[in-house]
Amino acid sequence: PEPFGALVYDFVTRKLSFLKTPELVEVVTGLERHPDARSAVEAAGVPAAQHEAYLKALSGLLRSGTIVAR
Repeated sequence: PEPFGALVYDFVTRKLSFLKTPELVEVVTGLERHPDARSAVEAAGVPAAQHEAYLKALSGLLRSGTIVAR
């Protein structure tokens, strides 16, 4: 974690990603505790108006292989 969010490094693909807000870090680290991504976003306290942006960010992390579907 960093003051702006976090750096995420994938040792397999050697890709570095930036989680640009502390809330996004909370969402990503909370994914395993929630039944779906939307629930993780809500639990992290992300304002409703920003939910779609956070879900889009998660989608990008999924496409890049940084996070995986369960």
